[in-house]
Amino acid sequence: MSLNHPVLAVVHQPTSNPGRVGEVLGDLGFALDIRCPALGHPLPANLDRHSGTVVFGGPMSANDDHLDFIAQELDWIALALAAEKPYLGICLGAQLLARTLGASVTSHPEGRREIGYYPILPTPLGKELLPGPLLVYQWHQEGFTLPSGSHLLATGTTFPHQAFRYGRWAYGLQFHPEITAAMVNHWTTEGADQLTHPGAQGRAHHLSQHRLYGAAVERWLRQFLAEWLGATAQAEAAWGQYHSLYHHRRAQGAATPAGILVPSRFPNASRITPGQEPQTMAETG
Repeated sequence: MSLNHPVLAVVHQPTSNPGRVGEVLGDLGFALDIRCPALGHPLPANLDRHSGTVVFGGPMSANDDHLDFIAQELDWIALALAAEKPYLGICLGAQLLARTLGASVTSHPEGRREIGYYPILPTPLGKELLPGPLLVYQWHQEGFTLPSGSHLLATGTTFPHQAFRYGRWAYGLQFHPEITAAMVNHWTTEGADQLTHPGAQGRAHHLSQHRLYGAAVERWLRQFLAEWLGATAQAEAAWGQYHSLYHHRRAQGAATPAGILVPSRFPNASRITPGQEPQTMAETG
């Protein structure tokens, strides 16, 4: 049994799941305490019994003040930051973090969206987070300005603020590193109407790009989460579980796509898993 406190996972739909993030945290020895404020689940009064927090995406906006749970989360994030424990906001979770810190969350001025795989680049300060370019999965129509006192770590073309850090432990990612093949399939089916908006990619492109770049994002995610939680020793131990699978895949001709730089202290640690439980509607945070 793990001696680590669980990681709090805040989701925004009844059938949402943490995808690859939850899987990697489990590999590192961290259970999940999953709460959905939209269903009335309370958020903890403190984080004394949690190792960290991940706030995931959702189809609502960080500006939806008429939704009680959005207002609740905005207030609660300040408490989470004060606890000085690892915080990770993904898509909507990053936008909520940015807004808590005084930034604005707005649509693209030309009405464009990022729905599909798009490249992000590290800033000079972001090379420890992202040593090189990476193609990542996106599903959003809003972005955020950079919060005062934070550090921009990764940038993109359509939405320039793709990753930032506030203080030592709090990170906001505009993209979806938790995505799995099953989730891509479900989101592009249930959210097919979103694929016609300016900037969105077609369903076939989503599926083919995930086959090409999903494993590279997973390798990056494993390293990032291990360092974020201070669990690099657990990561090294977990990597051994994937070693034989990696050699099996290499024997079958699998390889990392050319042109994507994803250095990792446990390279090629990809994993094949059953499909995740689908969302009731596409995530768009």
